[in-house]
Amino acid sequence: MRCRKLLSLVATALAASGASGAASAQTDYPNKPVRLVVPYAPGGATDVIGRVLAKQLSDALGQQFVVDNRAGAGGSLGAGQVAKSPADGYTLLMGAFTSHTINAALTPAATPFDIHKSFSHISVVGTVPLVFVVNPNVQAKSVKELVALAKASPGSVTFASAGNGSPQHLSIEMFKRQTQVEVVHVPYKGSGPALSDLLGGQVNAMIDTVPAAQSQIKAGKLRALATTTKERVASIPDIATVVEAGFPDMQVSSMFALSAPAGTPGAVIQKINSALKVILSKQDVKDSMLAQGTIATYSTPDESAKIINAEYAKWARLIKDSDIKAE
Repeated sequence: MRCRKLLSLVATALAASGASGAASAQTDYPNKPVRLVVPYAPGGATDVIGRVLAKQLSDALGQQFVVDNRAGAGGSLGAGQVAKSPADGYTLLMGAFTSHTINAALTPAATPFDIHKSFSHISVVGTVPLVFVVNPNVQAKSVKELVALAKASPGSVTFASAGNGSPQHLSIEMFKRQTQVEVVHVPYKGSGPALSDLLGGQVNAMIDTVPAAQSQIKAGKLRALATTTKERVASIPDIATVVEAGFPDMQVSSMFALSAPAGTPGAVIQKINSALKVILSKQDVKDSMLAQGTIATYSTPDESAKIINAEYAKWARLIKDSDIKAE
């Protein structure tokens, strides 16, 4: 009897010690460097924004947040590595969740994570608006005029994209379904070649990111018809929005979010989120992100999960309804 009581006391003490240690580890977080996985090559917008946030988080939380570029499979490779990492807060994902949700909906068998179950989302940190642009030779100065042109001659208007299944491609499909027009999708291997052919007049139109297109818009080499936003974009304030143009359901933006593996302690998630709330309100951070065409955004963990789930639902429904297949 005494032996059993002694064993029970020891077990209780060990359990209490373990719980105390786990709580202490969460309270002391971070007590070693944190790896911030960017699932794309160095130099792109996701990488630059990741480095801005890594420096800010290092300063705010007193440990180094180190960017680790893990490019491949359209961002899925790095995201999948984070999903399989220990859920302790020391491996995070700087995710491009518009692309991640599209990949998950378009090629679920080839996506190495479950978009709904693999991550604990910390905050949406930025959005990149898109813009309707046409070659100046196209006889349309508004989205309504482009729709009228396409309806007058079905199949005559060509839209370039960065590739089959890209956000630009799905935005074209959304445009087609909402306006009931017949346009021709011309996929390229990347946004650069698509934009080059648009400038050269080989294709008529494109829905591209504002940072990719704005210099050509300002130079008069492309005509902007509308941004895919609710409010006007600061860098091209003279361009109307799709809401103003009469197409409120065409609001589309690329989205970045900071996430951790599913099961990461709530106290850790909340500590990073609280730091991001301050960081993303700083003017120098907003300016650094805006230089990449990204509007700094903050959300709570619960809001982030709802936003990302809604993003997936939107693209999955469009992919199914439009019968879009992967290349």
